[in-house]
Amino acid sequence: MIDKNSPVLVTGGAGFIGSHLVQRLVSTGAPVTVVDNLSTGRLEHLQAMLPDIKLILGDLADILRLQRIRLEEYAYVFHLSANSYIPPSVANPAFDFHENLQNTFLLLEALRQTAKPPRLVNASSAAVYGNPAHLPIRETDPTLPIAPYGVSKLAGERYVGVYGHLYGLPAVSARLFSVYGPRQQKQVVYDLLSKLRANPQRLEILGDGSQARDFTYVLDVVEALVLVAAKAPGRGEVYNVASGTTRTIAELVEACCHVCGLTPTIAYTGQIRPGDAERWEVDISRLKQLGFTPRAEFKTALAATRDWHSAQPVAP
Repeated sequence: MIDKNSPVLVTGGAGFIGSHLVQRLVSTGAPVTVVDNLSTGRLEHLQAMLPDIKLILGDLADILRLQRIRLEEYAYVFHLSANSYIPPSVANPAFDFHENLQNTFLLLEALRQTAKPPRLVNASSAAVYGNPAHLPIRETDPTLPIAPYGVSKLAGERYVGVYGHLYGLPAVSARLFSVYGPRQQKQVVYDLLSKLRANPQRLEILGDGSQARDFTYVLDVVEALVLVAAKAPGRGEVYNVASGTTRTIAELVEACCHVCGLTPTIAYTGQIRPGDAERWEVDISRLKQLGFTPRAEFKTALAATRDWHSAQPVAP
C-alpha cells in the first residue's frame, strides 16, 4: 500500500504518464521526489503539485553518479525516464540506447548496492513484441522487436528480470500499450486531434485504417502501475498494461471526429512508419489477477483529451 509512510521516487515524473502518476501519488499523501531532465517533460505538468513534491532536475545518469538521491530513503521507485517514441529511436539509436537501456542499467546497479532497496516498477513497452506471433498477446509470447526502441526496452526488462532473480531486487516491468490522454504531445490520438484542429475539412491518415491498437487511457495506466507496485510479487516478472479492447485506426478516427463534432474527408495514405507493428490485441488476465479493472469509457476519455488539447496554444 502506498500512503504517507511510503516515500516514492518517480523518474521522468514531469512527462505525460509520469506527471499523472505523481498527481495520483500525491493524492495518497505519499512523499514524492521527481527526477526529470525536461527533454520531453514539462514543468507546467507539475506546477500545481510543486509545493508537495521534491523536484530534482538533470539526467538520471548524472544524478546517480553524483549521489543526488539516496535510494534507501524510498519505499518505491517508478522508472519512467526514457525515450518513449519509436521514430527518434530509428533516427538516432544511440540516443535511444542512453535514454532507455543505459539509464535503466545504472539505476539497477545503484539499487543493487543499496542495503534495503525499494520496490522498482520499470515502465516497458508493447514494442518488445514487434509484430506478434499470434493474438491476443500474452506476456509469455515471443519478443521480437522491430525497432531500436523495442530492443532497448526489452533489454531493460531482461536486466530487471535478472537483477530480480540473481540479486533479490524487488522489481517488476509493465509493458505499456497505446496510452493516450491529457498532456500527451505525440502519438496517434494527439496527432489526429492536431490534424483536425489544423484542417477540419480534410484528414490525412497513415496506413489504410485496418491497423489496430489497444488504446488505454492514462488514468487507467496510472492505476495499473500503482497496483503492480503494491501487489505484484516483484521477482522480475512482466505485466501487459492495456484496456483489453482492440480498436482499428479507422474506429479511432471515427471516434475522434465524433467528439470534435467534425465530418472531414478522410484520406488514407497506405504508408506506415518504419518500426510500427500492424496489429496489437492484448491479454491482460495477468494484470486482472492483481485486481485491475479498466474504468475509462473510451469516448468520455477522448473528450477529456480533446478538451485538454483544445486549450493548448496552436503550434507555429
